[in-house]
Amino acid sequence: MPLVRIGLLTEGGYPYATGEARLWCDRLVRGLPQHEFELYALSRSAEQEERGRVVLPEHVTRVWTAPLWAPADDGHTYSRRERRRFADCFKELVRGICAGESEPFAAGLYGLAELAREQGGLYAALRSETAVRAVESACRAPGALRSVQRAQVADLLDFVDELERLLRPLSLDWYEDLSEVDVCHAAAGGVAALPGLLAKRFFGVPLLVTEYGVQLRAHYLEHSPDAHSGPGGAPGGAPRPAVRALLAAFHMRLATEIYARADLLTPGNAHARRWQERCGATRDRLRTVYPGMEADRFATVGEDPDRGDPGTLVWVGRIEPAKDLIALLHAFAEVRRAAPETRLRIFATAVVPGYLADCRSLAAQLFPDEAADAVTAGENPVTFEEIGGPDAASPAEAYGCGRVVVLSSVIEGFPITLAEAMLCGRATVSTDAGAVCEVIGGTGLVVPPRNPRALADACLSLLRDPERAHRLGAAARARALELFTVEQNVAAFREIYLQLLARGPARPDGGVPFEQPPEARVPGHWTSPTWAATAPVPANGPGAPAQTPNTTTTTEAPV
Repeated sequence: MPLVRIGLLTEGGYPYATGEARLWCDRLVRGLPQHEFELYALSRSAEQEERGRVVLPEHVTRVWTAPLWAPADDGHTYSRRERRRFADCFKELVRGICAGESEPFAAGLYGLAELAREQGGLYAALRSETAVRAVESACRAPGALRSVQRAQVADLLDFVDELERLLRPLSLDWYEDLSEVDVCHAAAGGVAALPGLLAKRFFGVPLLVTEYGVQLRAHYLEHSPDAHSGPGGAPGGAPRPAVRALLAAFHMRLATEIYARADLLTPGNAHARRWQERCGATRDRLRTVYPGMEADRFATVGEDPDRGDPGTLVWVGRIEPAKDLIALLHAFAEVRRAAPETRLRIFATAVVPGYLADCRSLAAQLFPDEAADAVTAGENPVTFEEIGGPDAASPAEAYGCGRVVVLSSVIEGFPITLAEAMLCGRATVSTDAGAVCEVIGGTGLVVPPRNPRALADACLSLLRDPERAHRLGAAARARALELFTVEQNVAAFREIYLQLLARGPARPDGGVPFEQPPEARVPGHWTSPTWAATAPVPANGPGAPAQTPNTTTTTEAPV
């Protein structure tokens, strides 16, 4: 098999020690030791960098990192001619955003990228009065989206501030290096894919985009009116309506451009695939690749179907409003009336503190007599426990506490905890949200979301029929072992990399993949006057110190 040089693009995940994309990227890289990987990582916070990076295998030959969270002023200012060029490109970009038009957005985006590549960073220009006035004009222009027409000065300033952060990848000094890779693989859509989009535009490098959680959908959820964070300064931290509309329009246009230009899109499930199709992705460039999980971690529990208390329901996940534990607790109250000996064990992988307090309070109200008796008996019908702490249960141990696992979400992407429960051979009761039905595939019970009575009835049907629960658990494990393992995930991407190289377009310089042997590539870096300078870093490990906030850092393997 020929060696492939892959540029892996991430945002907030691998190679940092935290982040939702860390695990699957790490498994992919380690599963393909015959290829070379270069990592191009955008970090989201100082805390993330302070935790350090995971230990990387030897076939990761270079690591570039850049923060999106810190100021990025390189001190560069434009001449009058350059300012005029910036204004023309930026006007096209914001016209596309405010009018919902793809062509001016793309023209403005690539024009700004060319300007940054030739003349230096965009930081000062994007925060200038010229930029604010351009956004204001676009919002007031005929044909602008109604939701942005009433944007006030504070809204414009907040949007420009956020837009500068989102467009920072245009100013990075990564692109000469990306021009030498055989495939750019973005581990997410949105900002993470921007460097790959430009490498495709300028150098013809094939672009592969994987989305296990659609970035556009995630943005809509994060910046909903009920959100607790975001720019705009509205009560509760959610953006004001005009800022929210402008950001949503930007992300929509960016997603549309990425989906139109990528050589291949690999959604993690049919739910994500439908989102991509609605945003313009064509079916001939879509291939579903399910996430891969380490089945061996759950083998002990999965091979022991009689393990666990048959009268215990188990819930595992992040305790947050989207998981709707309120409905689960009300459903469990119905279950307790019909089966008084049943218990519910809730295992948290992470928590939203305020929501956890609400759930505890509701549990105390629903089961006051049992809670009082539990003081002496040590038997509370509902327990809140942790996963991942020094003395906490492992995920496999948590699933093994009972025979039935419950998922009560109202919003889901790919339900990782549901797939883990299936690997453990557990019967499942789930709400119909996101990709749940696709993952279950008939091996569990599915009920409508926000329906405690239906959830309770489904749980009772399995608690009262252990043989049925056993059959469903065995079928679920067989399905998970076939579809959701690391092996199938790595095999799929191994094939995809070679397919992209075989059918990819010729590069503008006339080069072809594998034209030079691997040993002809001497590691080095290209320094430009754009955003930041390069600097060596110590060996990457969990204890590596945080990088300087406004520097791009590269680590190379010895020659």
